[in-house]
Order: sequence, then structure tokens, then C-alpha cells
Amino acid sequence: MRKLVCPQCKVAAVYVKNEKGDRLPVYVTDNGQIVSKDPEASLDGFNLEEVFCLGCSWHGNPRRMVRY
Repeated sequence: MRKLVCPQCKVAAVYVKNEKGDRLPVYVTDNGQIVSKDPEASLDGFNLEEVFCLGCSWHGNPRRMVRY
């Protein structure tokens, strides 16, 4: 599985948030699928339309992430 990276700082680790503001670390695969870093964690209730970079201040749609 290849991971997409942040277009600004080239880090693959990003997270998503839910309505309460909880964060869940995820990766975005090269086919655009969002996968949790913890295989037992559920993505239910999290906004998958916006990801936040763990390496810088970038956030946006996962489709804007790039291949490294």
C-alpha cells in the first residue's frame, strides 16, 4: 500500500476529526481510501472529507494530497 503525502510538507501522517473534535490518525492510500493507523479503530462518525496534516498546518480534501 502506497501512501499519499501532504502537498505542503510531504508527510504521510494525517488525522480526521469528528463533531466532538476527537482526532483519529489515518493514512490516505494512493487510490484515495482513508485507512486508520490503528486497524481496530472505526472511522464511523469522522469527517472523511477533510484531513489535517500532523507535520504542518495544512488541511484540506484528501484528493489534494500528492504521490511522493
